Amino acid sequence: MNIILFGPPGAGKGTQGERLAGHYTMLRLSTGDLLREAVRKGTPLGLEARRTMDAGELVPDAVILGLVKEVMAGQREGTGVIFDGFPRTVSQAEGLSTLLAGLGLRLDAVLLLDVADDAIVRRLSGRLFCPSCQAVYNLYSEPPAVPGICDRCGAALSQRDDDREETVRRRLAVYREQTAPVVAWYRARQVPVHVVAGDRDINEVQADLVRILAR
Repeated sequence: MNIILFGPPGAGKGTQGERLAGHYTMLRLSTGDLLREAVRKGTPLGLEARRTMDAGELVPDAVILGLVKEVMAGQREGTGVIFDGFPRTVSQAEGLSTLLAGLGLRLDAVLLLDVADDAIVRRLSGRLFCPSCQAVYNLYSEPPAVPGICDRCGAALSQRDDDREETVRRRLAVYREQTAPVVAWYRARQVPVHVVAGDRDINEVQADLVRILAR
């Protein structure tokens, strides 16, 4: 079984993807993780990606698809893949379709975690992290005992630039603009697309995802 897990930033794709991967013994494939690992190892594709990133440009689709192909080709036969947040554009979807066909594989379903923008903004803009021990807090759901201070080590907490409200809303606008055409592209090709309410308890969302895949 090969599936795509879509959702806006902060919708819980990473958490749900890891749980699904463990439940079904599948590989969770995040292109962001692949890029970072390839750059760290200094592979040919990693070096090419680093050159474009250092120049402030987007990593070409060909490089991302090349990384995906390397991982897919090395997969044990019969092991499914969860594509976490990929493909992001129609051109990437077309490339992935060609790649899977070349490997004799197909996409079985698209799972879309739906969370309202205001809920995402609240979830992400409330995040704080400790630069010393890397602990993560949330002003609304998991606040520190003392405001602005890490419970674990006592260091002052910070907010990542990506989590500031104006940045989060910009990221969401880009996501909505890019993802809608991709979802429409898959629907037009008769790939089942399942929309799941993501702004609920983690276990409830996971149970719904498992029920869908069981069908």
